[in-house]
Amino acid sequence: MKPDCLILRFGELTLKGKNRKRFERSVMAQIRKVLGSFPDLRYISEYGRVYVELGGAAYEEASAALQRVFGLASFSPAYHAPMEVEAIQEIALQIMQALPKQPKTFKVTVRRVNKSFPLDSQRMNYLVGGYVLQASPGLQVDVHQPEVELRVEIREEQVLLYAEVIEGAGGFPSGTSGKALLMLSGGIDSPVAGWLAMRKGLTIEAIHFHSFPYTSERAKEKVIDLAHQLASYTDSLKLHLVPFTEVQTSIHGAYQDNLLVTLIRRAMYRIAEQIADREGLNGLVTGESLGQVASQTLPSLNVIGRVVTLPLLQPLMMMDKQEIIRLAESIGTFPISILPYEDCCSLFLPPSPSTNPNLRMVEKIENSMDFLPELIERAAAQTETIEIVHGQLKKVSDAHLF
Repeated sequence: MKPDCLILRFGELTLKGKNRKRFERSVMAQIRKVLGSFPDLRYISEYGRVYVELGGAAYEEASAALQRVFGLASFSPAYHAPMEVEAIQEIALQIMQALPKQPKTFKVTVRRVNKSFPLDSQRMNYLVGGYVLQASPGLQVDVHQPEVELRVEIREEQVLLYAEVIEGAGGFPSGTSGKALLMLSGGIDSPVAGWLAMRKGLTIEAIHFHSFPYTSERAKEKVIDLAHQLASYTDSLKLHLVPFTEVQTSIHGAYQDNLLVTLIRRAMYRIAEQIADREGLNGLVTGESLGQVASQTLPSLNVIGRVVTLPLLQPLMMMDKQEIIRLAESIGTFPISILPYEDCCSLFLPPSPSTNPNLRMVEKIENSMDFLPELIERAAAQTETIEIVHGQLKKVSDAHLF
């Protein structure tokens, strides 16, 4: 028994106020795009939901595609029935019997949109529920907290039945909250931060710092793989690959004490802000989580963040590591992130990185590095930009010369 319809629901928050229509159009555009390979679909819109008649399309493939649409709160596989009580009862029973896990309790909720249907909602609740109950040994009715709620919508021309509600990606529609630059390392945290930023409606581009030959070519490919996974949730994603070797080794050559991590992170932020300004992006997204490492204590975050003027968006800041890992597993980035190819952040680490850096001291050290501004400009200018579109890779440019 295959579903012949999908019921799509938009999140309430995205549908309030004057923005509702804009959000709806944006979500629908993305839904039509991800379901574009199914030519015979028919869309019927109502307030806060859309009915998609599958027209023979494979439900499993459509379901997998929909789970990557931001702004889609949930959806349900549904089944049509003719306007006859016996047919409705039989399909209701088939739906219950086809559930992945057989429940112990259920209830039926009938919504009669078509008021010309001769039986009211209460009577239909009784008739459909009684039929399923009689044919299902061990099943009981629980009207307050049922394991499964079987819903029946009596519409104008036919009846629609469903029992499953599948959680969607939720959040805001793609591109409705502006544009930002994700600082993407090869670790677990930053891809999750990027996904959460996209889920809030941000269009993101990503920036990655590589230090060849200290980091391998495979480490760079790992980050490209992470960008591919993030791009599967949106139309495309630009990835800016910054040659960071000269900046990093020059800072290390001039200073090797406990503030080294702070100095290198500030250099990364400076380059990221230049790329963001050039691309017309209005914020930086990072994967910091408070207290996780030395550079993520509050004093360190303060000193590092002071180097830029763009807003810093840090969605993981108050999350535990296990929460972050669970999200990474659910969005498909975790298996890539744990591959044993280290990025430049693991290079030249001092034995005891400072957890309480002094801003004036850091600025004094930077001011003594006359070479630093030029190296930062050069790294930004020599950045390679690639664009990942629907799983494909396209080089945009080798370098941007200012």
